[in-house]
Amino acid sequence: MRIVIIDGSARKGNTLTAINTFIKGASEGNQIEVIHPEKLHIAPCKGCGACQCHKGCVDKDDTNETIDKIAAADMILFTTPVYWWGMTAQLKLVIDKCYCRGMQIKEKKVGLIVVGGAPVDNVQYELIWKQFKCMAEYLSWNVLFHESYSAMGKDDIAKDEEILKKLEALGKNVK
Repeated sequence: MRIVIIDGSARKGNTLTAINTFIKGASEGNQIEVIHPEKLHIAPCKGCGACQCHKGCVDKDDTNETIDKIAAADMILFTTPVYWWGMTAQLKLVIDKCYCRGMQIKEKKVGLIVVGGAPVDNVQYELIWKQFKCMAEYLSWNVLFHESYSAMGKDDIAKDEEILKKLEALGKNVK
């Protein structure tokens, strides 16, 4: 299976640890690519609608190459730390640009991993899940999992054996 992971974090902390641990579990028999939006040049979606008449975004940036990878994937893993009670701008930028190929990413297998500083019963995780769930329903995604983790310190996830085991198992169980 081809898995594309969108790393919504610009830092190298808990979200990256979660990604790498998931990859450890998913690596056998799967082709995995991680997209790092903070390293790309992607202009914000202008809502021009021209992409609906052509084969992709009209912006001359990294959008089409990035969305090609997402459209070709069998599974998409969205990951984000919590920023101001929501997903990061880096992740949202890529999601917004998926508009240009929305019908080609319908019915995908998807997962969501959210890492925040608050306890997991905090409303911030619920707000991100509700927004993500709306997109998933609209695009008929098969949501395999959505997980939230609390991590205040930069390496809290790396120190938590229970979380690491769970993340690795998520990767192993992706089918």
